[in-house]
Amino acid sequence: MVAVFRLAPPEAIEILDQTLLPFEEQVIRIADVAALCEAIGALRIRGAPLLGLAGAAGLALAASQNGPTDKDLSHAARVITATRPTAVDLGLRAGDALELALALPVDERAGALWAYAARLHGDRIREDAAISAFGADLLVERGSVLTHCNTGELATGGAGTALGVIVAAWKRGRVERCYVTETRPLLQGARLTAWEALRAGVPATLLPDTAAGSLLASGAVQAVITGADRIARNGDTANKIGTYQLAALARRHAVPFYVAAPLSTIDPNCPEGHHIPIEMRDGREVGGFGDHRWSPAGIEAYNPAFDVTPAELITAIVTEQGVIQPPFTAGIRRAQSERGEQ
Repeated sequence: MVAVFRLAPPEAIEILDQTLLPFEEQVIRIADVAALCEAIGALRIRGAPLLGLAGAAGLALAASQNGPTDKDLSHAARVITATRPTAVDLGLRAGDALELALALPVDERAGALWAYAARLHGDRIREDAAISAFGADLLVERGSVLTHCNTGELATGGAGTALGVIVAAWKRGRVERCYVTETRPLLQGARLTAWEALRAGVPATLLPDTAAGSLLASGAVQAVITGADRIARNGDTANKIGTYQLAALARRHAVPFYVAAPLSTIDPNCPEGHHIPIEMRDGREVGGFGDHRWSPAGIEAYNPAFDVTPAELITAIVTEQGVIQPPFTAGIRRAQSERGEQ
């Protein structure tokens, strides 16, 4: 597979256009902030951890292409962050990059920002490997797992979060099969996760989102594992729309529900889930896909990109530092303290 994300300083970044998968692997070269924002909004690049890398790289682009002044960089950070409000990593990394740059002389900023983005990418690869290992340790009973949306390399630039766990557990002989929801309305599971699982050699089965309850009731699944776009201090977790219902169904059928995400996904400024901003997307994404429509013209659509799963439905949160168990407020505070955060 071509690189999902690659820095090409001082002029550009290169991304794999995820809207064309699984049928075409096309790399897009992005040379300015406007093009990056279009790619983020159109989901050509997506996944909370990968968006964090994009946010940092976007500031490097701004410094190289538009000028490294305080005004230019501050504007770039604002517009990048606004493209997708739910995923905390995007604004976090853009903000961190801005803070780094503003502390430096103007002529040193572009180089420092490219170096920062490269360091983040290296950290992402190492942290994904740790998340995968810690998560695989949880899956002690050999069996099948269910996942939702896309959480592999396409979402992170490393091994992935939830899918990284699944692949690592499969290599240890602890996963027999990965069940993948289609993930309506944009089919990230059907187009992306199924593709990644097959390429990794993991036996995979695709199912409609609406079949998850039946599957869980059948006893065929030993665990559900998903990623996260933002986690509140109490453990409430925002993830792709449909995650909440999976967690509720898993609880009903006594199936463990795990969240795998880097510690950067935990928002220290967000006390509870109802404070998480939920991105509402264009209603045209519902009732069709691309140019193919199956709904009548004029029908209104409700299209939130994410929902929030209450902490009480989550069995554990897997991070690069280890597994956080309930009660999550204390566990999250301890993990952030150990990481040097307040």
